[in-house]
Amino acid sequence: MQKEKITEVLNTIKEYDRIIIFRHFRPDGDAVGSTKGLARILKLSFPNKDIRVVNNDYSEYLAFTGGEDSVPDEEFYKSALAIVVDTATASRVSDPLYKTCDKVIKIDHHIPVDSYGDVNWEDATKSSASEMIAEFYYACQDELKIDSEAAEYIYLGMVTDSGRFRYESVNGDTMRYAGMLLDQGINTELLYANLYMKDFGLYRFEAYVYSHMKITESGVAYIYIDEKLQKKFGLSTEDASTAVSYMDAIKGSLIWMAFIENGDGTTRVRLRSRFVTVNKLAEKYSGGGHACAAGATVHSKAEARKLIKEADAHLKEYKETHEGWL
Repeated sequence: MQKEKITEVLNTIKEYDRIIIFRHFRPDGDAVGSTKGLARILKLSFPNKDIRVVNNDYSEYLAFTGGEDSVPDEEFYKSALAIVVDTATASRVSDPLYKTCDKVIKIDHHIPVDSYGDVNWEDATKSSASEMIAEFYYACQDELKIDSEAAEYIYLGMVTDSGRFRYESVNGDTMRYAGMLLDQGINTELLYANLYMKDFGLYRFEAYVYSHMKITESGVAYIYIDEKLQKKFGLSTEDASTAVSYMDAIKGSLIWMAFIENGDGTTRVRLRSRFVTVNKLAEKYSGGGHACAAGATVHSKAEARKLIKEADAHLKEYKETHEGWL
């Protein structure tokens, strides 16, 4: 537990009457859960403060968590404390106006590459940013308050970013914090229904992925989802991105990738792996992330093929130099 850093975060929060909480664009469960969970804790603990969650986009599959606050005027930003959660680099913050705030706190669990805050609490050992928010509450519970709503937001982020507590980053503290949150009375059955139940059309899309995905000679599985295909199946960007999870249990395939074509001419890449790291590979393509879960962006089919070729060579080298992989 980074007690000194947590204390610095809490003391900084106490200094401000206006607080704006930000996350990264294209939000996932952790980005939404950590920001909304933190906001709820702070509103309960400091009812006289004006605390807002402000961002420029949202995720359809997380719409059940409710909306976010309207964008305040420039003067509000200038006198406010910005807390940016689950965002490794400044370029990925969904609202660039966070820079105009009086002070910035960064709370993040990715490998540190851009410590853009005035206060930086970075801990790459945590399974999620939401776990850091749970730790923040646990360490300061003499001064902070929590309820079932805040706990459910944080638990949502922990569940989604840890692969339902399956990933290597999960440890005993992760489970203890999860237990603490469950004690608040979370309706897990409803939460899991909202997260994992699918429209029938998504099952048709899943069948398409299984029929059309490809695997390189060394075992990199991949699928390319262009705009035409997204329209055919009625997919949102998040729906299309779920394709990467369909390829996660192919024997001999330790890297799998989904290429999701965007309307602006770029293609979002979701990279996942088992044992072998992929974040350095993602960084070469305007991305980054965790060792075994990262994102990138390519700008053409040729660049996508180059990434696939590099991933194949990377996996080949790993298999040749490591024993015991499945």
